[in-house]
Amino acid sequence: MAAREAGGAAADRLFSLSGLFAVYKPKGLTSAAVLNLLKGRLLAEAGVQTNENKRNQVLKIGHGGTLDSAAAGVLVVGIGKGTKMLGTMLAGSKKYTAIGMLGKATDTLDATGKVTEEKPYDQVTKGDLENVLQKFTGHIMQVPPLYSALKKNGERLSTLMKRGEAVEAKPARPVRVYSLSLQQFQPPLFTLDVECGGGFYVRSLVSDIGKELSTCATMQELTRTKQGPFTLEEHALHEDKWTIDEIARSLEHCTSLLPREPSHKKLKTEHPGETAVICE
Repeated sequence: MAAREAGGAAADRLFSLSGLFAVYKPKGLTSAAVLNLLKGRLLAEAGVQTNENKRNQVLKIGHGGTLDSAAAGVLVVGIGKGTKMLGTMLAGSKKYTAIGMLGKATDTLDATGKVTEEKPYDQVTKGDLENVLQKFTGHIMQVPPLYSALKKNGERLSTLMKRGEAVEAKPARPVRVYSLSLQQFQPPLFTLDVECGGGFYVRSLVSDIGKELSTCATMQELTRTKQGPFTLEEHALHEDKWTIDEIARSLEHCTSLLPREPSHKKLKTEHPGETAVICE
């Protein structure tokens, strides 16, 4: 009886959680898979049977700003009424650390794809790279990758590509790069730090840099180090901290990061391909 009461208290506490917090998304999992794992962990801790008890259907949880499965880093999560605030995460800036490789291009623009082209890169110097970066700073035009979450007739372009269907490239669209710097250059690898606005694809940036240097390039690794006010070092909860108590603490800690009176209106993001994913 006492155990049941304790379980009931845990469930009550879980369903009372509300706000935004951040988790660490590991490499190899989709953002949706991470969200499902987190939700399952919390419901299990609260003693809520997902099949027998319909109560879990009112546990609103979602994420704002999808990370590719090959990428790692900050994933902002909304729980309870916090799911209505996820749109603000799409409009805010994001920071990434990316490792690119000169001399190879792939169909996905990252290390998960098939190599489509190889070119010499010996002529590229550190100075060349640093000079090129200036062309990709500020308000620029960017063509999104074909393998992406952008949709055509309701289906993701990446899904259509994997089925072998012909997909036309989306037109170039305006994006914003607040800062871009070269952190390391050990040919063929180079490491970039980039802060950008919504709808920006770091994969496309790396590919475009390769073309600008008269070679080609593909992204090897990507880590999101900041999304809006949430940073990887200070706010992202790793899997061992995915507990009701830890998330309650994080929600309290993160309250000060958010606007005092957040707008709960549906935001029109600059780029309609970006969506906040919410499941109940």
